[in-house]
Amino acid sequence: MRNSVWGALSALLMAGSASAAQPRTAPMVLTDHERGREIPVQVYFPGEHNDCVARATCPVAFFSPGYGIPHTRYSFLTNNLAEQGYLVVAVQHDLPSDPPLVGKGDLVVVRTPAWKRGAANLRFVKTELTRFLPDYQWSNLTLLGHSNGGDISSLLLTTSPEFAARLVTLDHRRVALPRDASISVLSIRGSDFEADDGVLPSETENASRRICVVEIPGSRHNDMFDGGPSQLKIDINSLIDPFMRQGSCER
Repeated sequence: MRNSVWGALSALLMAGSASAAQPRTAPMVLTDHERGREIPVQVYFPGEHNDCVARATCPVAFFSPGYGIPHTRYSFLTNNLAEQGYLVVAVQHDLPSDPPLVGKGDLVVVRTPAWKRGAANLRFVKTELTRFLPDYQWSNLTLLGHSNGGDISSLLLTTSPEFAARLVTLDHRRVALPRDASISVLSIRGSDFEADDGVLPSETENASRRICVVEIPGSRHNDMFDGGPSQLKIDINSLIDPFMRQGSCER
């Protein structure tokens, strides 16, 4: 079974598209047989102008979308990271066969099973692609996520801080950002919703940990994807770019 999976992935990689404006990409569906779950992913390969391609030492970034938004609808961000030399993997957590995300009651309690499922997806994707694409810096991993995808990423790093070195969330609202000092964190906030109590660090915590919280004035939670305003997408990338270069954020 594994040989057939690798054969299919190899064929998809060979068929990956490229253009002068966009990195080469490959859609894949990974199958976690232990959980009986398919995980669609889109891989964005580093731009060919990056020296790290020849050295096979490019860092890796995982992106998790907001609930109800396809993982392929954040190309403004994923393409930008790939052009800067990252191997980017966008992961689809929600499948048509899944029950809807619960919207009533104690949302942390009722949504935790879905977040744990997403965390398991990220673990599985890392394990599989580390084997299939070993010549990348899997020890230099960044997690990025919008809304529910940010909740998934925050939950994973709170329980397993060694999984990644950096975290970027786009207006996630429910799961507390990891407070582990080994993780650099950037949380980009919209202007139309507030995060739940305890999700964002206090001023005291900000002073002692590598966490940066930045609000984009006039921005909306539901606009932080390819369908959002052009200026908002520019603003998001302009915050992420220096954070990714520095490994921390300067206030």
